[in-house]
Amino acid sequence: MIHLSMHTDNWRCLSGSFEQACEAAKRFGLEHIEFGVVDGQEFVQGLGFAPTISLDSNPIKLRRYMDSMGLQPSQIDAAYPITGPLGSTLAVRYVQKAIQFAAAIGCPYVDTTDGAARPEGYTDEQVLAMTRENYRQILEWAEDYGVAVNIETHGPYTNNPDILEEMLNFHDSPLLGLNLDTGNTFIAGGNPVDFLKRFLPKLRYMHVKDVSESLAAAVRGEDTGIATSESPIGQGANAENIRECIRLLKEADWNGVLSVECLGT
Repeated sequence: MIHLSMHTDNWRCLSGSFEQACEAAKRFGLEHIEFGVVDGQEFVQGLGFAPTISLDSNPIKLRRYMDSMGLQPSQIDAAYPITGPLGSTLAVRYVQKAIQFAAAIGCPYVDTTDGAARPEGYTDEQVLAMTRENYRQILEWAEDYGVAVNIETHGPYTNNPDILEEMLNFHDSPLLGLNLDTGNTFIAGGNPVDFLKRFLPKLRYMHVKDVSESLAAAVRGEDTGIATSESPIGQGANAENIRECIRLLKEADWNGVLSVECLGT
């Protein structure tokens, strides 16, 4: 069965809080919610102007709040770039803490990805070797806590289907899967339908992002990802691809979550 979720990051453009995003999700009749996390404290989030959750907050209290809103957590977005040396020094511990938090609130997935650009001063082979080790450390925690880890298409490595396949097979673990982002794959010059056909057995989660016609004309094939869709879903340059992806998922009787990433306006 296909389930529908929404990323609270949709409310970042409105300087909205996590609670405001959840209220909107409830108003729209959604049963699932996805959110990003902050490792430590961040004043904008603390003041209520960012829809993220601090990993220092009480996960049990958060779970009670989501229960009161009738919302199930579908994924925690911990997508600090996992590739390269900063992935080793910063992202690994960040994702491990997100896994702990996810387990505490009953969230099945934690999202990871590469950076928007290749790390300077390193070959692709060096970066991928470091990234393999980063995922090894992350998966040890994932297995202990029973939380699956997804790799999102977002940067120069994950939007290359051959490299993405290598990454998805870094380790023989059923807890490592794919979060296909329709908008990022499209803006990078690829076709999300082709990605879906190739990687359907690995697909665990999908970010649904359209791309405005003007943005596609300006940067498609040059950028590797966008934060959210400036176009309503189904009204942009990526609409037909999204429709075909959903048709293929239904045809395959896929059981997973489609999470809408679209400006809260």
